[in-house]
Amino acid sequence: MHVGNKKDSSASGSGTVDHIPLIWERPVSGAGRDLVVWLPGLTGSKDTLREHLRLFADAGFTAVSYDPYEHGDRMRETPEAFRQKLGANKRRYFWPMIALTAEEYPRVIDWAFERFGLDGAVLAGGISMGGDIAVTAAGLDRRIRAVAACISTPDWLRPGSDEAPSEPDTYAWNCYRRCNPLTNASLYAHAPAIRFLNGAQDGHVPPDGARRFRAALTEAYASCPERFVVTEYEGAGHTFTETMLQDALAWFVTHRSDG
Repeated sequence: MHVGNKKDSSASGSGTVDHIPLIWERPVSGAGRDLVVWLPGLTGSKDTLREHLRLFADAGFTAVSYDPYEHGDRMRETPEAFRQKLGANKRRYFWPMIALTAEEYPRVIDWAFERFGLDGAVLAGGISMGGDIAVTAAGLDRRIRAVAACISTPDWLRPGSDEAPSEPDTYAWNCYRRCNPLTNASLYAHAPAIRFLNGAQDGHVPPDGARRFRAALTEAYASCPERFVVTEYEGAGHTFTETMLQDALAWFVTHRSDG
């Protein structure tokens, strides 16, 4: 199914834009002029996030999720084969997934604005890899006003992580060089509103990456430090919680077009 460009008032739906499978939820009443793009973690899919999108829609947003590269309807192999290749060399495959999916954000934003006649803010977020992608996308598309990244990091190297060592190939390194947020801090000079919502005891995605990113962007946020927030939840590891979801929603509400 290819989704066209005519304005659509349906409260929920699914389709594709180009080769990108997506789903959406919209307010039952009202315009929903602001867009939230919300993505899943590694091995997840858009279809697991329908309830989250409805939460955002009930708060007045048009909410969209799409399958990251090699995920969900875009998976090219069995789930077991997918896990095995990641286990054998995670960086070789994971870094391109982040980069390529982040580079699709502008196309999805264009589609949503055309499809639904939106004219408001763009808010981006997600869980683990989905948050990594959202932060990356905010450096690539200045229409993204705010980001809520849950159990995520701006440093793809993840020093101190408990994951097995791996060696990226040339292609993966090229993805890292052009997109890794921490080493491309200049892409965030426009100071998008960024909030990391991380587990203080997360050994898989260490929360210090967010702190180092904030330090690297001190000058960009000097006049608006409230636009870069790092929240660490004591007692939490690499687990997405209801509190994180509600706090992400609150961040979006704060930075909506009429916020």
